[in-house]
Amino acid sequence: MSASVPVTSAQLRHLREQAKAGTVNWRRKLIYWSGAVMVGVVAVAFAFLADKAAGLRNQIIAFSPWLMLVVTPGGLALSTWLTRTWFRGAQGSGIPQAIACMHLNDFRIVDKVLALKIALAKIFLTCLGLLSGGSIGREGPTVQVGASIMHTVGRFMGVHDPIKQRALIKAGGAAGVAAAFNTPLAGIVFGIEELAHSYEQRTSGTMLTCVVIAGVTAIAMVGNYTYFGHTSSVVPVGASWLAVLTCGILGGLSGGSFSALLIRISRGIPGRMGKFIAQHPILFSALCGLVLAIIGLLSGGMSYGTGYVQARDIIMGSGDYPASYFILKFLATIVSYCSGIPGGLFAPSLSVGAGMGGWVAQYLPHTSPGAVVLLGTVAYFAAVTQAPLTATVIVMEMCDNQQITLALLASAFLAFGVSRALCSHALYGALAVRFLRSADPRPNSSTPPNPATDTMGRNQ
Repeated sequence: MSASVPVTSAQLRHLREQAKAGTVNWRRKLIYWSGAVMVGVVAVAFAFLADKAAGLRNQIIAFSPWLMLVVTPGGLALSTWLTRTWFRGAQGSGIPQAIACMHLNDFRIVDKVLALKIALAKIFLTCLGLLSGGSIGREGPTVQVGASIMHTVGRFMGVHDPIKQRALIKAGGAAGVAAAFNTPLAGIVFGIEELAHSYEQRTSGTMLTCVVIAGVTAIAMVGNYTYFGHTSSVVPVGASWLAVLTCGILGGLSGGSFSALLIRISRGIPGRMGKFIAQHPILFSALCGLVLAIIGLLSGGMSYGTGYVQARDIIMGSGDYPASYFILKFLATIVSYCSGIPGGLFAPSLSVGAGMGGWVAQYLPHTSPGAVVLLGTVAYFAAVTQAPLTATVIVMEMCDNQQITLALLASAFLAFGVSRALCSHALYGALAVRFLRSADPRPNSSTPPNPATDTMGRNQ
């Protein structure tokens, strides 16, 4: 018989430390996973509230379209007042804030920008904007909300490593896109291409896990749906690819011009107009609301809100929309951005792109109309965001059509090239840079400005 080897106290201590470390590691993972579940739940709840707000707006329009001449200016003025008085940091899309927070070294500022108070305000104020008739979306705000949730989880866990903190912010933002669109692959690509601009092996595991969990949570709550239904359109190689060239160029020109204009506006409007806006922001927001209401009357109410219903109808071929829809929705989105109210650009951009594609389709008989609409959608969206891979994957997943992937890619990259020639900086990246510069300490000042409380770029 072999004699048993006695276990020393040092070995016992080592085993206990290993067991404790394993328990702590699993506890941390469970809390992170719980945060990802919360992102999915909040994204679904956000979508539900946004739909209710849009439904209430439609009831107002059904009662009398002229009421929007009062509702829209009043709603935008109220949103601007609330944002500037109580919820500074909730303005704009939310994606520039998430990008900037991944590059800020002062996490006291990040704590304020990604506070849960601001996240909840973002949801409420976006719904108020949709109720009022703003041409805005909820997807961009969902990115900031998701980043806020995961950042709060990290703070609760006592995470102080900047790399891990940024990984959680990126994971939350990507999970927000996945849950908002029910497009998990797009969430991953968005996290890499738009939020991080690179693939980081050390942080990709956290992002992938959060995207999957948030996506599964959303599917469990609302079912496995596709944002724009199911299409089977194809673009065979040959004469049909003239649509790729046409949509790529037109989408690049219009989307690039849109981004260049918004970046210019974010830097401030010169002259008397700029002075008037600075001195009377709430009145200016109300005037923007009046312009939106007039555009809404001219479009028959189609320019209000996200544009999701109109884009779906155009893509599925179940609606007849005039060429003016593309122009009016384009203008409504610019005016909504100028007003400074919280709200995203994703859904309106997809709707503008679909309208453009529907207009182009009538001049391209060699390609199925549904395919041209998808090409126009991805081209315009890629030109606005200058993120062609994200645009392609989002459109591909939203219409559940992989057969058209190559044509979508070609149109998106062509539009990206044209857009870059018109606008040398990506829209969200440019807004994030302005956010970062505003967050830097002022010369000869020991206290850095606070992005959550400073005016610093109301339209970001």
